[in-house]
Amino acid sequence: MNLQRFAVCIITIVGLLFTIAQSLRFELESGHSKCIAEDIKSNSMTVGHYSIFNPNEGQPLPESHKITVQVTSALGNSYHSSENVQSGQFSFQAAEAGDYMVCFFAIAHQPPLKIPIEFDWRSGVAAKDWTNVAKKGSVDAMEYELKKLADTVTSIHEEMFYLREREREMQELNKVTNSRMAWLSFLSLFICLSVAGMQVWHLKSFFEKKKLI
Repeated sequence: MNLQRFAVCIITIVGLLFTIAQSLRFELESGHSKCIAEDIKSNSMTVGHYSIFNPNEGQPLPESHKITVQVTSALGNSYHSSENVQSGQFSFQAAEAGDYMVCFFAIAHQPPLKIPIEFDWRSGVAAKDWTNVAKKGSVDAMEYELKKLADTVTSIHEEMFYLREREREMQELNKVTNSRMAWLSFLSLFICLSVAGMQVWHLKSFFEKKKLI
């Protein structure tokens, strides 16, 4: 059983490591918004870059192709805000753990149009520019790989503690929910029995007044 839990934990961590870097392209319809959320642990570095994809290279983008971008934390704190831009980037260190949301909005246009957007979002180890680290440190390839591996191991270690903390929070939430459900069931049963008793008493009083019993 412990071996199965360990395997599940490893698979989950590997999945998280693959999801800490999101690079995607999507279409945003004018007058609408689209939000992308990412669960980030506290003190993790996060970088993002967004731009409107230009299918006609060498040609300027139309003035109608502009977007507004906002980055907020789970507590509603703003980490980035840009209005009517065609590209931009953001970087910050997460102050609190939770779901961080990047929302894109395109101003209304007639006739409606669809704006292709390229978005690259990286957190944790993936957010570090390893090329610049290697250049600034003047290290050889082996030391560079060791630095990268050490940071990856540290990230896995932090993810394990983060998952353990989230599991503990979920267990506490389950205990509280089960306790409340038990009290709610008891209260519902008490109310049902009370209503049934009142109905029996009322019918008995009614039949006695009618001298049927």
